[in-house]
Amino acid sequence: MTKDEPDSAAARENEDIAALAKGGRTNIFGFLLRLAARLPFLFIAGRIYGPEVLGRFAYAILVIEFAAQIATLGLKRGLAGALAQTQRDENHVLADALLLTLIVSLAAAAILMVFPYAMFPNSGINGLDRLLPLIIIAVAGSDVALAACAWRYDIGATVRARAIIEPWTISIGAWIFSYYSLRDGLILSYVLSMIAALAASLWPMARHFGWPKGWTPHPLRLWRMARINTPLAAADAVEWGSRRLDLAILGLFVSPAVVGIYYVAQQVASLPQKLKTSFEPILGPVITKNLSVKNYAAIARQVSQVGFWIIAAQAGVALALGIPGEAVMGLVGPEFVAGALALGCLLLAEVVAATAVVSESALIYMARHRNLMISLGMIGVQAALSFILILLVRNAGYGAQVLAAAPALALALALGSSSFVKSRLLQRLLEHDISIWRPALIIAACVAVIAGSLFVALPPAYEWVELVFGVPVILAAYCVIIWRFGFGPDDRELFRRRKNEEALA
Repeated sequence: MTKDEPDSAAARENEDIAALAKGGRTNIFGFLLRLAARLPFLFIAGRIYGPEVLGRFAYAILVIEFAAQIATLGLKRGLAGALAQTQRDENHVLADALLLTLIVSLAAAAILMVFPYAMFPNSGINGLDRLLPLIIIAVAGSDVALAACAWRYDIGATVRARAIIEPWTISIGAWIFSYYSLRDGLILSYVLSMIAALAASLWPMARHFGWPKGWTPHPLRLWRMARINTPLAAADAVEWGSRRLDLAILGLFVSPAVVGIYYVAQQVASLPQKLKTSFEPILGPVITKNLSVKNYAAIARQVSQVGFWIIAAQAGVALALGIPGEAVMGLVGPEFVAGALALGCLLLAEVVAATAVVSESALIYMARHRNLMISLGMIGVQAALSFILILLVRNAGYGAQVLAAAPALALALALGSSSFVKSRLLQRLLEHDISIWRPALIIAACVAVIAGSLFVALPPAYEWVELVFGVPVILAAYCVIIWRFGFGPDDRELFRRRKNEEALA
C-alpha cells in the first residue's frame, strides 16, 4: 500500500458520508412536503368519509401494499447489490428486475382478484373492488424504479414521487371523488395516486438508464435473481408486516370504526418513519461499495452516523406530534381523539426501530439469513404480545382508547428488542463498535417535554394553540439542544461544507 492510499480511502469515506448527508437533507425536505400533503388527506378522510369507511379502506390497502411488498422480491434494497456485483449493462440488470417484479405482481393480483374477501373481510364486494389488486403493478414497479434512481444518488426522484405527487394526488382525489361516491372515493383516489407515482418514478429512471438495447429476458437469469433476493424479500415483508400486523390483529377484535381511528394514528406515526426509510436507498449503494473492498470500519462509521441522524430527527418529530397527541388526532375529527394513546406508542415504536433499520442495511448483505431469522422472531414476539395485551385490556374492561394502544405498545417492545439484537450482531460481524445513541438525545427530549407540557396544560378550547404554537416550540427547544450538544464538530462542519459546495456548483 502506498502512502497516498490511506488518504485516498479517507477521502472516499468522507465522500460517502457527504453523499448520505446530502440524501438525508433532501429526504427531510421531502418529509416536510409529505407531511404537508398527508394531513389534508387524513382531514378529508376523517371529516368527509368517517371512521367506518376509512377503516374499510385501510384494511384493503393493507392487503394491497403487503402483496406489493412481496412482489418487489426485496429489490428495493437488493437492486443495489445486483448492480454493484454485475459485469453486464446496468440497464439490462434493471430490465430483469422490472420484468421479475411485473411477473410476481400479476400473480399476486390474480390471487386477490379470485379471493377479494381477503381485502374486504368485514364488508361486501362492491363495484370495481375486484379490480383493485391490479394496482399492485404500479406500487411495486414504482418502488423498483426509485431504487434504480437511488443507485445513481438521485434521491430527488423519490421526493418528487413519494412526497409530492403521491400524497397530493390522493388528497385532491379524495376530495373530488367524495362528490362521486362516499363508498368508493378513498379507494379511487388511492388508485389514481399510485398511477401518478409510477409515472413519476419511471420517467427519471428512463433518463438515468435509457432503453435496454440488446436485452432479452432469460428464465434462468430471472430465477437466479429471484433466488438470491428471496431472503431479503422475506426480511422486507417481515419488517413491513411488523408495521401492519397491529392493525390486522386489532381488526379481529374491534369494529371497522376503531380500525379507522387506529389507521389515522398509524398514518400520523408513519411520518417520522419516512425519515428512516428515506436513507435506505442512498445507504444501500454506499454500504455495498465498501463491502466490495472490505472496508468494515467505514461501514461502522456510516451506520453510526446515519443511525444518529435518523434517531435525532425521528425523536424530534415524535415529540412534536406525540405531546399534543389529542390535538393532532382531533384535527381529523372529534371521534379520532380516542387514538391519542395509540399514537404515542406508535411514535415511540418508530424511534426505537431506527437502530434495527440502519443495522439491517448492512446485515442484508453480510448475514441475510440470520437477519431474516431475527426479523421472524421479532414479528412472532409482536404477534404474541399483541394478543396477550389486547386480551388483558379487554378483560379488564377498558375502553377503545386503551384497547387500541395495546397492539401499538406490543410493536414498540418487539422493535426495541429487534434493534438490540441486530445492532449487536452487526458489531460482531464488523468487529467495530456502533454508537448511535448519544446522551444529548435524552436531554433534548426532556427539554421538549417540559416545553410541550406548558401548552398541553391549556384548556381544551385552546387546542389550536397547542398546534399553532406548541408544535414549533417543542421542535425548536429540541433542535437547539441537539444542535448544541448532540452534533459534534464533524456533523456541523459536514453540513456547512456541503452547503457551500452546492452553492458554488
